[in-house]
Amino acid sequence: MPVPRFFVSASLTTGAPLALPESAAHHAARVLRLRVGDAVTLFNGEGGEYAAVLAQIDKHRVLVDVGSHNAVERESPLEVTLIQSISSGERMDTTLQKAVELGVRQVIPVMSERSVVRLQGARADKRLAHWQQVVISACEQCGRNRVPEIRQLVPLTAFLSAPRPQALRWVLTPGAESKLRDLSRPEQPIELLIGPEGGFTEVEVEKARAVGFLPLCLGPRVLRTETAAPALLASVLALWGDF
Repeated sequence: MPVPRFFVSASLTTGAPLALPESAAHHAARVLRLRVGDAVTLFNGEGGEYAAVLAQIDKHRVLVDVGSHNAVERESPLEVTLIQSISSGERMDTTLQKAVELGVRQVIPVMSERSVVRLQGARADKRLAHWQQVVISACEQCGRNRVPEIRQLVPLTAFLSAPRPQALRWVLTPGAESKLRDLSRPEQPIELLIGPEGGFTEVEVEKARAVGFLPLCLGPRVLRTETAAPALLASVLALWGDF
């Protein structure tokens, strides 16, 4: 089986022992049933990964011996930010998981007019922490050593009114005239704006257009919100990325 990968937020140093975080220790010992002497891979989001070997497993902790550093990176050549209208239940988790596997660099969750889920305060903080863990798990699975950032949840109107770095901006809109095949290879960062279950309102699309978002269509079929971002990301990678 492939060597298991674990994210740790601590500094990693070759030759130093390290206690795995509680969730990683549980997964290693109780789910994967690894044993002392088994190989694992560690990464902390600062670049590259470390070979490691399980040194001790008991009820309270799992210790590893950190080995050599490998500077390998598996990032997409395209710098893509996903601005995703939040969706309900597992739909948002699926969107984030697949977006990370497809190389997105950053995710900005937004609440739009037709968003089914409404989050604020402690509920929003709890959901953001959950989404960040989804992102970390996706990085562990797909081999990425850089962990995409989940930004603070904001209303779509606030996002559109705030200044943003220079980028190509696309909003996915059924029936839009522009298609990917009509566009040139991007030479700058890309921002993708995706709607919720019920899509964006016409007013929201017009506000997005006013700040530089180009309405874009992915064919004649209407995609679910959890399908839209992965489909667009995969298409972009096939045209201009590393597919």
